[in-house]
Amino acid sequence: MKDYNFYALIIGTELLNGRREDKHFGFLRDTLKNRGLKFSGSFIIDDTPELIASTISYIANLPDSVLFSFGGIGSTPDDHTRLAAAKALKDGKLYPNREFEKLIIERLGKKAYPHPINMAKLPIGAKLLPNPVNKMPGFSLDDRFFFMPGFPEMSHPMVEYALEKYFKESGKTEYRYTLTALCRENEFIELMQNSPKGVEVSSLPKLYSDGARTTISVASYDQEKAKREFDKYIEYLENKSIPYGLGEE
Repeated sequence: MKDYNFYALIIGTELLNGRREDKHFGFLRDTLKNRGLKFSGSFIIDDTPELIASTISYIANLPDSVLFSFGGIGSTPDDHTRLAAAKALKDGKLYPNREFEKLIIERLGKKAYPHPINMAKLPIGAKLLPNPVNKMPGFSLDDRFFFMPGFPEMSHPMVEYALEKYFKESGKTEYRYTLTALCRENEFIELMQNSPKGVEVSSLPKLYSDGARTTISVASYDQEKAKREFDKYIEYLENKSIPYGLGEE
């Protein structure tokens, strides 16, 4: 399978002003990790049409990007994501989706008009994402960009549906080795600068009343390469007589 880079776009002014707490980031992080897929970034933005469209466009232009967008696809005046997606990815217009219209009418009857029926206006080429809660679907574009409600109980099953349908597990296992040393992270700069391709190295500094500590994490899909690189840090610490312990403190 192609190595895609997955992104989250979490839309909602209520998240930024503290009226609600985000529940999408952690779910998507863990779901992608369990499938061996790469979570490359997350954006939380307010309900501004231009900002939504420009963020979608930015993510779409990143290499091998896949977008999961949460929020803003309803029928109220502050739901801008459908049109923003059309402007960022298609011709800037919305078109009635007859399958979606039928679902709305079956569920709401006469109450589908005048406003709820507008949820069925989608960008050209949109495919529906099934909603197990109230049957009001999300939609996808180009099998790479997925737009879902802000409600986790609706959107999270849509994420799993999309991953199962379009992105099977990578089959890769990430091997990670971690240590915590009694020193500042500056000790490791040269080692980190010389990390080989295919190995991810990160440092997490911490400062306690009794001094500095730094956690070093080395990861790769190549176990031998990850272990070989990790051993360089152990060798360095032992040569410098810097105390350390395996694992994250």
